[in-house]
Amino acid sequence: MSKNFDVVVIGGGPGGYIAAIRAAQLGFAVACIDEWKNAVGGPALGGTCTNVGCIPSKALLQSSEHFEHAGHAFAEHGIDVKGLSLNLDQMQKRKDGVVKQNNDGIVYLFKKNKITFFHGRGAFVKNDAAGIEIKVSGKTEESLIAKQVVIATGSNPRPLPGTPFDEKMILSNTGALAIEAVPKRLGVIGAGVIGLEMGSVWRRLGADVTVLEALPTFLGAVDEQIAKEAHKLFTKQGLVVTLGVKIGVITSGKKEVTVEYVDAAGTAQKAVFDKLIVSIGRSPNTIGLNGEAIGLKLDERGFIAVDDDCKTSVANVWAVGDVVRGPMLAHKAEEEGVAVAERIAGQHGHVNFNTVPWVIYTSPEIAWVGKTEQQLKADGVAYKAGTFPFMANGRARALGDTSGMVKFLADAKTDEILGVHIVGPSASELISEAVVAMEFRASSEDIARICHAHPSLSEATKEAALAVEKRSLNF
Repeated sequence: MSKNFDVVVIGGGPGGYIAAIRAAQLGFAVACIDEWKNAVGGPALGGTCTNVGCIPSKALLQSSEHFEHAGHAFAEHGIDVKGLSLNLDQMQKRKDGVVKQNNDGIVYLFKKNKITFFHGRGAFVKNDAAGIEIKVSGKTEESLIAKQVVIATGSNPRPLPGTPFDEKMILSNTGALAIEAVPKRLGVIGAGVIGLEMGSVWRRLGADVTVLEALPTFLGAVDEQIAKEAHKLFTKQGLVVTLGVKIGVITSGKKEVTVEYVDAAGTAQKAVFDKLIVSIGRSPNTIGLNGEAIGLKLDERGFIAVDDDCKTSVANVWAVGDVVRGPMLAHKAEEEGVAVAERIAGQHGHVNFNTVPWVIYTSPEIAWVGKTEQQLKADGVAYKAGTFPFMANGRARALGDTSGMVKFLADAKTDEILGVHIVGPSASELISEAVVAMEFRASSEDIARICHAHPSLSEATKEAALAVEKRSLNF
């Protein structure tokens, strides 16, 4: 017998579980279907982000940063560490514990909000006057009838053609987070967010890391000045980044992986690694959804086609997150999940892609929101720029991390903030002030005239805003 719900969410990642919670808060009878499994076969809510993405990667980034500080930075602070050694098993165990805490936290939130959870894969059966029928295939088979459906099935790592992931030698983000011993030689194909973050983790722990990037420029989506600064800092740390390469044959054996490629000068090259991480993007996950049963349309790239409100081609079916257009970011998926739940309730959900922040959790961190300088030039927008280096910030000096800068871009006539770009300590936290300012269409002068605590890293934000009018006080 079918079970009836006002809203059924397919997918329990950031977009899905947040959509389910908001819908429940709005008074709907809600169910969520998710198929992720933990090590013992039980449910593991949270999707890619919680299980093999955002959360475990940040746990390893933090642990590896502690290790590097203990080995290289503590002495400057008068802390002598003798006999430093790496216990990778414990580091991985801690990471797994952090993941489980997040899994369990979502289970608690579902119970708190009276959301019915089904562990299994959801697939459409039909759409008729009774509602939208969804089959759940798990340990037991269930049939659900929904008035409204939210698809939040996320994305999958994209392999190189002819080179599938085996998660032993050729690794996706999943395998990159579960390496059992630090490889001496680690190759990374793709200098994007995942490639740089995973490369950073294993470099800190002792691997010689080489990143091979097809594009001729480093971090092409990042403001050029910030990207150049980041490249300089990463190179100084020992991360080798080779740009403009064309990947050829990849041969994987039991103990090493050989990558043949052509460099930017057109010269054939060969590199041998103990492990190879491939991070060349992700593909929308519509596997097994059976969208054709209800006439669900995909776009030319395989994403579920939606309008600006996340409505699909089928009435009362919505889609959010990585499976639709827009940046593949967990917080973008969350905002869409909230907005869709509110639209189902007849409210006016709001998502502004122009103020979605981006973060790369390397050391130093890179964060930005809004337009880059090269985008403004291409669009013919007259602008003013102001920068402030962390080397002139008192708190950064006290921390012992003065790398990087804050950069403001403002409209030349109105002074409205058009973009803020940061490379440096705690950039992921500092960017939020810029997001708030841009959401309320603030000017650079607004930030420049707000009192910031002293000493704090946030003063660099104020100083960069002051620098737009060439009146920085501390540089």
